[in-house]
Parts: sequence; C-alpha cells; structure tokens
Amino acid sequence: MTSTPRTAPIKSKTIATWAALLGGSWGLHRFYLHGLGDKWAWLHPIPTLLGLYGLQRVGEFGQDDHLAWLLIPVLGFMVAATMLQGIVYGLTPDERWHPRHNPALAGSPEAPASGWAVVIGVILSLLLGATVLMATIAFSGQRFFEYQIEEGRKISQ
Repeated sequence: MTSTPRTAPIKSKTIATWAALLGGSWGLHRFYLHGLGDKWAWLHPIPTLLGLYGLQRVGEFGQDDHLAWLLIPVLGFMVAATMLQGIVYGLTPDERWHPRHNPALAGSPEAPASGWAVVIGVILSLLLGATVLMATIAFSGQRFFEYQIEEGRKISQ
C-alpha cells in the first residue's frame, strides 16, 4: 500500500483579510490561518462577549452604568485590533505570505496572486478600524471626564 502525501490547504490572503474584517473579533481569521488548536483564536470571543455585555447593560440600565463604561471600550479595542490584523494580512507581500502560510508554494509560479478583493478588504478594514478606534477613544474620554466632574460635585457638597 502506498500512501499519497497529504498536501496542506492553501491559505488565501484574501480570505484571511475578509475573515478579520467580518469575524475578527470572534477569532475567525486566526482559526482560518492556524486551525482550531490556536489558543489566541479561542481568546478572541472573551473580550468581544464582555463588550457586548456592556452594550446590553447600557440598554438595560442606561448610560450611567459604570460597569458598562468599562466594558464597551473593550469591544471597541477588540474590533480595532482585529481590523489592524486584517490590514496587516492584506498588505503583506505575496513573497512573504506564501513562505509563512503556504510553504509548499513558496517561490512557485503556481502560488496565487492577490487581487482587488484584498485591496477592498484592506480599505474597509481601515475605514471600520479607524472609525471604531476613534469612537472608543471619544467614548472613554467622555466617560472619564464625566466621572471626574461627578466626583468633584460629590466632594464639594
């Protein structure tokens, strides 16, 4: 009996970029690139769920919920971080992508080249990541200064 050598599936830079864009905060891009055994991928849903819990608390208790003030930025920073990963994936040159993720294709003329789908994914990741990051910084700063003013009023009374 002869066994045929098993070839590893090709890891597409386009799919990795779009997985980071569409499901990065859940770790989809890491599961795609590194498999179900990737510990970092399994850690992605934790801050995402904490941030979503913060959003749920705002809906339930209103804007003055201090725990929500702490949890919502966790979601924002998680989304921004995964958008950055999508940008890094998309901007990685094919000459560096294939040796790292597709070693069997490294230097081969059969290695697939990136197309416009990667460029669009990078643009959308940049747009979404920058927007979420700026909103998270603004939200955190606003809540911090509101808290400072609130505490100052309590002390002066």
